Amino acid sequence: MKRKLVVSTRMIGLLGLALLLALLQSASAADEAGTPDTFPTADGVMKVHPINHATLALEWQGKTIDIDPVGGLKAFQGLARPQLILITDIHGDHLNQETLTNLAGPETKLVCPQAVMDQLPASLRPQATVLANGETRELLGIRIEAVAAYNLTSERQKFHAKGRGNGYVLSLGGKRVYLSGDTEGVPEMLALKDIDVAFVCMNLPYTMTVEEAAKAVRSFRPKMVYPYHYRGSDLAKFKELVGSDQGIEVRLRDWYHKP
Repeated sequence: MKRKLVVSTRMIGLLGLALLLALLQSASAADEAGTPDTFPTADGVMKVHPINHATLALEWQGKTIDIDPVGGLKAFQGLARPQLILITDIHGDHLNQETLTNLAGPETKLVCPQAVMDQLPASLRPQATVLANGETRELLGIRIEAVAAYNLTSERQKFHAKGRGNGYVLSLGGKRVYLSGDTEGVPEMLALKDIDVAFVCMNLPYTMTVEEAAKAVRSFRPKMVYPYHYRGSDLAKFKELVGSDQGIEVRLRDWYHKP
């Protein structure tokens, strides 16, 4: 009888240890993905996961959407394999072939401009759809609009020529989500209407200043804006310049956090 009690106690101890390890692993994975912001839509909750610099993930209706995935699989721990990947431009902070190859499953769909398609691994090209500036396509029940992303300032045009890169507007359960890509405050951005959530870039010399980004945001007036792709920028200044008089919420998140 005593022997059985000892064995049972040991088993309980081992099970407790196993449970503790599982909880720690789960917490570690959650830390990698971060705690998402959530937004109600007409068709369920949308979750926003800032990952790094120009990279983020959205979750909606059981789908994971990765935008400009770079950083390898480790950056996406805790997130499901994406059903949809959007790529905005050819530079290494937006297009990383190794990360794409490891993330994309056989059913994953990709959307990109032609310049990106030309650089995709051959194995992924059959899964990719090219959208030119101004084109619209519906995939997986998501309306995707390609918005021109380019530099206007003469000394910056060498970084992002007009017609090469895309921003995107996604329609998710009645919410319109704008992802700027690398751009200045171009007319195509300023003409946007009814944007619920915007992700707007800023940093020199590649995109635009904090002042230029704030002016653009005040022009197309999203309900909420996340500054991203902002390395070295003064986010407090951006928030101050956007102001509160137009009802735009500026949501600041750490896109450069290292777990």
